[in-house]
Amino acid sequence: MQEAQEPNIAYRRVLLKISGEALMGDQGYGLHPPTVSRIAAEVKSVHDLGVEICMVIGGGNIFRGLQGSAQGMERTTADYMGMLATVMNALAMQASLEALGVHTRVISAIPMDQVCEPYIRRRAVRHLEKKRVCIFAAGTGNPYFTTDTAATLRANEMSCEAIFKGTKVDGVYDKDPASHADARRYDRVTYDEVLQKNLGVMDASAIALARDNGLPIIVFSLDEPGGFRGILSGQGTYTRVGT
Repeated sequence: MQEAQEPNIAYRRVLLKISGEALMGDQGYGLHPPTVSRIAAEVKSVHDLGVEICMVIGGGNIFRGLQGSAQGMERTTADYMGMLATVMNALAMQASLEALGVHTRVISAIPMDQVCEPYIRRRAVRHLEKKRVCIFAAGTGNPYFTTDTAATLRANEMSCEAIFKGTKVDGVYDKDPASHADARRYDRVTYDEVLQKNLGVMDASAIALARDNGLPIIVFSLDEPGGFRGILSGQGTYTRVGT
């Protein structure tokens, strides 16, 4: 069955970007292990198709640098704390994936050799070639850059064919669908439209980096079971951001 499906897979190497809040479940803070396990199972289902997978996970469920700086904390210190939060989330996802039998590497932009690997591009590419899931943690390793920008940077460095942005909704809308019944979902939208209309897919620097390198962004619902795998097989509901 798997052999018959593989030729229909749209992308062979992708980066999955999810927010830290996606790991909270119904809680208001922190990690919800059953939710982490559910997302890990979604990733495994795609990995089983032979797709090479990178991941970037935000840290907003534990600490958000912008909120810290807004409350009077020095911005660079707050951002570094946010980067450390992404490492915690990456380790949690690694544990869930390896419990399912998926070989995984956490690769940090800030060296911390006791818990994960430092970022070395050629080593990371080799991990992907060996069908290991690579979870890139600690953002870019620099303050003032979001995990959206880190995801776009790593996707380009790893020669990924697309970024999959998992969200609460099934695509990009012209207004918030949670508060506007007449919100319209886009099937396709250009990078420039995202920037001009401030559609909130990713921050502006991430969109610009994707645009400059022709990297498509697929926005889909992470809450829909089988959604990630379905889109790779040409099914499901999503918005494609690109040219």
